[in-house]
Amino acid sequence: MTFHLQVNGRPSSTDPRPGQCLRTYLREQGWFGVKKGCDAGDCGACTVHVDGEPVHSCVYPAVRAADREVTTVEGLAAADGELHPVQRRFLDAQGFQCGFCTAGFLMTTAALEAERGSAHDDGKLDDLPRAFKGNLCRCTGYRAIEDAVRGVAHTERPGAGEAVGRNLGAPAGPQVVTGSARYTFDVDVPGLLHMKLVRSPHPHARVLAVDKSAALGVPGVHAVLTHEDAPDRLYSSARHEHPTEDPDDTRVLDDTVRYVGQRVAAVVADSEQAAEEGCRRVEVTYELLPHVVDPEAAMRPGAPALHGDKGADSRIARAADNVVGEVHGEIGDVEWGFAEADIVIEETFRTQRVQHASLETHGCVAYFEPKSEDGDGGRDGGEGGDGARTGERLTVRSSTQTPFLTRRALCALYDLPEDEVRVVAGRVGGGFGGKQEMLTEDVVTLAALRLRRPVKLEYTRAEQFHGATTRHPFKVTIKLGARADGTLTALHYRVVANTGAYGNHGPAVMFHSVGESMAMYRAPHKKVDAYSVYTNCVPAGAFRGYGLGQVTFAVESLLDELARRLDLDPLTVRERNVIGPGEPMLSPIGEEEDLHIASYGLDQCLAVVREAMAADPDTAPAPPEGWLVGQGAALAMIATGPPGGHFADARVSLRPDGTYQVAVGTAEFGNGTTTVHQQLTAGALRTTEDRVTIRQSDTDVVRHDTGAFGSTGTVVAGKAVLLAATALAERLRTFAARHTGVARHLCHLGAEAFDCAGRTVPLKELHEAARESGAGAELSAEGHWGGSPRSVAFNAHWFKVAVDPGTGEIRVLRSVHAADAGRVMNPMQCRGQVEGGVAQALGATLFEEVRVDDRGEVTTAAFRRYRLPQYADVPRTEVHFTRTRDAIGPLGAKSMSESPFNPVAPALTNALRDATGIRFTRLPVTRDRVWLALSSPTPAPPS
Repeated sequence: MTFHLQVNGRPSSTDPRPGQCLRTYLREQGWFGVKKGCDAGDCGACTVHVDGEPVHSCVYPAVRAADREVTTVEGLAAADGELHPVQRRFLDAQGFQCGFCTAGFLMTTAALEAERGSAHDDGKLDDLPRAFKGNLCRCTGYRAIEDAVRGVAHTERPGAGEAVGRNLGAPAGPQVVTGSARYTFDVDVPGLLHMKLVRSPHPHARVLAVDKSAALGVPGVHAVLTHEDAPDRLYSSARHEHPTEDPDDTRVLDDTVRYVGQRVAAVVADSEQAAEEGCRRVEVTYELLPHVVDPEAAMRPGAPALHGDKGADSRIARAADNVVGEVHGEIGDVEWGFAEADIVIEETFRTQRVQHASLETHGCVAYFEPKSEDGDGGRDGGEGGDGARTGERLTVRSSTQTPFLTRRALCALYDLPEDEVRVVAGRVGGGFGGKQEMLTEDVVTLAALRLRRPVKLEYTRAEQFHGATTRHPFKVTIKLGARADGTLTALHYRVVANTGAYGNHGPAVMFHSVGESMAMYRAPHKKVDAYSVYTNCVPAGAFRGYGLGQVTFAVESLLDELARRLDLDPLTVRERNVIGPGEPMLSPIGEEEDLHIASYGLDQCLAVVREAMAADPDTAPAPPEGWLVGQGAALAMIATGPPGGHFADARVSLRPDGTYQVAVGTAEFGNGTTTVHQQLTAGALRTTEDRVTIRQSDTDVVRHDTGAFGSTGTVVAGKAVLLAATALAERLRTFAARHTGVARHLCHLGAEAFDCAGRTVPLKELHEAARESGAGAELSAEGHWGGSPRSVAFNAHWFKVAVDPGTGEIRVLRSVHAADAGRVMNPMQCRGQVEGGVAQALGATLFEEVRVDDRGEVTTAAFRRYRLPQYADVPRTEVHFTRTRDAIGPLGAKSMSESPFNPVAPALTNALRDATGIRFTRLPVTRDRVWLALSSPTPAPPS
């Protein structure tokens, strides 16, 4: 076969493999800007141009590109490096967060712009919902992308020391828009082997035998690993600072499978194709066991005990009853409170499984590298410590939110010293809590240690659905009592969370769900009964909001119902019952002593909602004739960090060229913490952001970092960075005074130099003088923060919706969000976090659902069957920030990554209640469910 094509102007004559798609062909040639997101032409992350036409390269046969010109995102810029106008606009608008989808949007936009005014121009750029029907973004909520296409610039370049509070662009922005940002698999590892997994077809079974012989006979297969090859140790895939928060109920490879999709064996081969063929030839003999998929049924006598073989050391509350965790508590006497009430309401609410759907799937690459000679684990930028008998150590490059906790878990699992393992995350393509897990690193490490070869495992999109984790489905029954004026007398929650086959995050999610949701409202009598329950379903895990959104949906819906039944204003009922500044946050699970209302913006949030309700701007769309119109609001409160400590170390150093380097452990996956860390450093050191570089998410960088979860990137890691930068400024000032002989108070730090009583001392000179005088220790400083004490953040959302009674279609006419974020470090980024959270929550409210059948098997294992919000689905949300300054967060900041998600579902269903008179108690409120409820002779929400 004679095969030729041009890629970004460069000839390529490598023959594609039979059946190879263009995406994998291009990536194998080193064009890593072409991303893998869906495997099926659904997400657009792999978009390239073939002779100028945009195509999804994952479904475009490579052989069809013969004798054609292919352009990837790396080829958009001019030969001299000048950005393409579309790249420049995306950079100026920061039309991305994690950036994994950005190449697809850039390539689509550039192709459509090239058609402007031609015979092929069909007006798509004037109709972006149509233009982007083949592109998905999970992070932004699409407004930033629209601004980028339209040329609306947001980024700023503030002066020295003025970075905090300004719209700095992401430091990696130029790399994101040019395709040079390196995500997990954007590396070329010589001698790489590929892993594929054999997964269980049964919901519950015992593995009696595994016949490897046929698989090992496949050319290129190096190993087939089963439970007999793996350590017989129990652990949890969840990553927390304190491992005892989660039950030890998981093995790398188990001889009992507990859900359809659980891994049974791992095949390692020279290619993915050989590994897949090996998987098909592995023969497994199973003994089928009874299964249960409903959590209420799982707790009843006679139900199969999924982990009945586990002992007390596994920290399972009641293994025989499938209860992995439970909490019961009461303040006062709720029965007395109900007796005192003028009205008592009780309702049960249900929320569904939701997939994180980060466009970069789970996966990692493990390989061996030489140890550095300094023996300090490379903490100062080297590549590691010494001490291994082989002179090399294992490096795991992973799509993870928790590099340090993952290293700790791997070392415990395989009896490895920490200086023999390095875990590093490149840029991570979305997380949302789903990568606060160890789902691939354990089995890949097993293979790498066994074979002493580099090994890669990259989940397919289908594996993300049936082999990763989901949001916990909840059943929430709330009973409340109130006086005629709406004052609460009693609250009782009964919560059942379906944690699936394994308890990773199960107890913690359950515990968190009934904390702030109940503490936000005053009531003299409160009671909680909550259970996290095993079932033979795909495991649930950490997800944005961490259980709080599920219970907030229930309590905010029932408070709205209370107001309507009492003929009161729903906001007035909330104002009558919410806690105020300085009040204790009480719930039956116990008062958290380190949790404080360190600033209070809830009153301002409510004021934003009232103002929205009172006025309709001229830009708001009018409802179609005959549609039902309603409005609704909801509130939420969340702690600005997890309990029990969340730790971050940071180091800031002056470099020989007079610039600064920040070393911090937290990962960047679109959360924007890298930008905030740069801003905090530039502010403390009175410099500009371009003189601050960040090294991060690498266990070589600092001593420890708990991880990028729990909305801690700013309030924990950011605080550590600020402490380090402030300390360095003081050290440098002291040394500058000593170096010049000028009084310390006369030495003033500037962007590139000190002014010491009129004498300019460049920072480069200061660095050289410190080295020469043996004062190198003065050139860096460290900061540490332990995540305690903690504050709380408040959010409110309001919707105005229209509903078509003939079809059940819901149209959002206005969406308004008020966020109590303290002092906002970067308004552009924080707005993006709010918009992205609202968009993700709208998807979970209106149509997203991981569906399982009666065997617990996932039936929606592709984007085209699991509907993600597209550009056309997401309304533009008006975002308002309160004017507060927190007493705990760095420079007055609060967290704002998870909290915007939580009030969205109840706000929308409250608006539906106002429009239709029907209280919807089950999510998602799909179009068919709305239509069925409206069409019923006695309207009621369908079960």
